[in-house]
Amino acid sequence: MEWMRWVTSVVLIGSMIFLAVMIFFCFLRSLIGPRIADRIVAVNMIGTQIIILICLLAVYLEEGGLVDMAIIYAMFSFLAVVFFTRVYIGVYNERHMKKEEEAKHHD
Repeated sequence: MEWMRWVTSVVLIGSMIFLAVMIFFCFLRSLIGPRIADRIVAVNMIGTQIIILICLLAVYLEEGGLVDMAIIYAMFSFLAVVFFTRVYIGVYNERHMKKEEEAKHHD
């Protein structure tokens, strides 16, 4: 049975390292872009991967309280992505209206 615990630990730690690497690449995507939509998706992916990382850590440490933290983090992550999306849509609509006004003035 001891080997089973060892295999489980190796799989959990390997998964956490893999997620950390993926979070790094998503962070790069959120910095590089090229579009704002790409950045919003990258931030959403980072949030989701952090939630998974917290849950894996909860299993590894056998701490149920970390799952509660993951749920709270999921709520804040969702609200942040909704906020960023609303801001992006507002900026897009403002630019679109400005272009329409400029087109009317040129005619």
